[in-house]
Amino acid sequence: MNKQVDPPDLPAGGHGVGFERILVTAALPYANGKIHLGHLAGAYLPSDIYVRYQRSMKRDVVFLCGSDEHGVPITITAEQEKTTPQAVVDRYHALNKAAFEKFGMSFDNYSRTSMPLHHEMAREFFLELHKAGVLKEKKEKQLYDKKAGMFLPDRYVEGTCPVCANPDARGDQCERCGTFLNPTDLKNPRSKITGETPTVRETTHFYFPLGAYQQQLEEYIAAADARDGWKENVLQYCRGWFKEGLQDRAVTRDLDWGVKIPIKGYETKVLYVWFDAVLGYVSATKEWASQQGHPDKWKNYWLSSTTKYVAFIGKDNVVFHCIVFPAMLMAWNATSPGKYVLPENVPANEFLNFEGQKFSKSRGWGIDVDEFLEEFPADALRYTLTMNLPELRDTDFTWKDFQARNNNELADILGNFINRTFTFAHRNFDGKIPELGPLNDLDKQLLSSLQSVPKKAGKLFEQYHFRDAVLEIMNLARFANKYFNDSEPWKTLKTDPVRCATTINLCLQAIRSLAILLEPTVPFSAAKMWRMLNLPQSPSQAGWKSAAEVVLTTGRGLGQAEILFSKIEDEAIKKHVEKLPSTPPSTPKASAAKPTISIDDFKQIDLRIAKVIAAEKVPKSDKLLKLRVSIGTEERQVIAGIAQHYAPEDLVGKKIVVVANLAPAKLMGQESQGMILAASDNNGKLSILTIATDLAEGSVVK
Repeated sequence: MNKQVDPPDLPAGGHGVGFERILVTAALPYANGKIHLGHLAGAYLPSDIYVRYQRSMKRDVVFLCGSDEHGVPITITAEQEKTTPQAVVDRYHALNKAAFEKFGMSFDNYSRTSMPLHHEMAREFFLELHKAGVLKEKKEKQLYDKKAGMFLPDRYVEGTCPVCANPDARGDQCERCGTFLNPTDLKNPRSKITGETPTVRETTHFYFPLGAYQQQLEEYIAAADARDGWKENVLQYCRGWFKEGLQDRAVTRDLDWGVKIPIKGYETKVLYVWFDAVLGYVSATKEWASQQGHPDKWKNYWLSSTTKYVAFIGKDNVVFHCIVFPAMLMAWNATSPGKYVLPENVPANEFLNFEGQKFSKSRGWGIDVDEFLEEFPADALRYTLTMNLPELRDTDFTWKDFQARNNNELADILGNFINRTFTFAHRNFDGKIPELGPLNDLDKQLLSSLQSVPKKAGKLFEQYHFRDAVLEIMNLARFANKYFNDSEPWKTLKTDPVRCATTINLCLQAIRSLAILLEPTVPFSAAKMWRMLNLPQSPSQAGWKSAAEVVLTTGRGLGQAEILFSKIEDEAIKKHVEKLPSTPPSTPKASAAKPTISIDDFKQIDLRIAKVIAAEKVPKSDKLLKLRVSIGTEERQVIAGIAQHYAPEDLVGKKIVVVANLAPAKLMGQESQGMILAASDNNGKLSILTIATDLAEGSVVK
């Protein structure tokens, strides 16, 4: 869990001791498909809430994002659609930018990495590291398509998986067993361009020496965590990489699409997308500064020790933003006069699932943001996602929960309180704010809540606990609704007009406070609430701290009441639920039956009981574990793609079943001398076949 780090007093215009401004980035979405709800919950909604809150606190904050437009998946999409990579990224950049705007994302600039400014900046960064001698040239073996006359990036190769014998494994990963692969690991490889069998050739690439920065990275993360309280899941991920030891990473690739390498002999190569994409945050800031008419203004944020940089991402991007990007900036800072600021925090969320399954573009499981917002309002989605953010663990979006959150919380609690207050004020006080009279105990309780909730919620926002912060604010709405009921203004209107006027005055004061406090989460509705109160400017311009104040003046005219949240009917949800297949497409389907074999064929498979002697992660792999197993007469090393399902320490001592006479194979440079037996359920959860009885190691399974 996040550490409960109490932030210091944060003066207007600053953010903590030593910080004068805040730089916020959200992970650049890949421009080969549309964004879905899982993307929003991972990086975009949390970052927008945080930025809107900081603006309301009157702090100097700039918010950047943009499209990641290079890499192999984009070229493959272009080939499949028989178009150009530029046409692909142009289309999806426009679609995603429009979807973000409709969702209410408040980016100061939504940029793109295919723009000339980014190419120029990325080349400059590369050349600076090259000139300083940071980058290393290395020769390596890579598959080459003679017919196409080109080296094949990993996703341009398919073949037979050496682990599970899937004949359609990709060059980077087998989708059937989940094993990470190198193209040269594949059996019977074939080019996706020509279908030909590629040859192995030697090529040269530049590498970034990530391991040389490991100690500095560990010290940096420890110091930043002590100051700002990093999420435990992020820290654990980083510790895992550090324990395995950081390795050199290639920064160039044999590909046509991307940032060209400006070095003689490298004209046919481009920057590896992981290297140029993170620099997109800097080029986006440069573009923003130029748009402001102050081209050097970007330096105030990136090249200042008084900037707090917060990078919002999903958990699949932790290594790039916590290790790779900081190391790149460290390398630059050691050789150049301008010193880049490193992320002060990287609040990565876990994954949001859809109706119990992972979002999957290839399997058509999920819903895109633009499609969702064609039918339902953005604020209803923003609120539902906020109350279900995967801050500490994976969570699930369901249609029924979305309906319940909208109807039971937004409409019945917040909307009901606001509607009844305005209706009563227009009907009984000529649409004006009535006078505030003497206060009773219940009035004082409401005022006490108005004073305490901004501090409580603000502290939680500072600590990246967005769900808990909004729960505090909604509890204020619940109390205000109860206050209206318990005060019974419909009765005191006749029996005690002064008391009735005080009740409605305080209810309107509470609505003003709620508009300010809810603006980061439901900005469209907060703006409506502000108009209904007939107030100038906006909730954020009034400022977060003013939410604790009673400032509405007696006699001020109110605006027209509006319905904030309409109920979502069962039929609207039912049609979406009925579209869901009984067997989700994202569920791995049972493989087709294999050809019948004879008993003699089966007897050729040597299945043995094995005991796990030792287990550890394979360096540079998220999915592979290296097991040392005993099969009685000898010990073997087995590489298994199970790291996302089992911790190494949980396997030691277990008795499992292995295929003992499988031909050895190399995975990530490690030899595997067998294969373990495992099964997966409909949710993709993998389980190893273990033996409960005390059978001796090496016993034959038949």
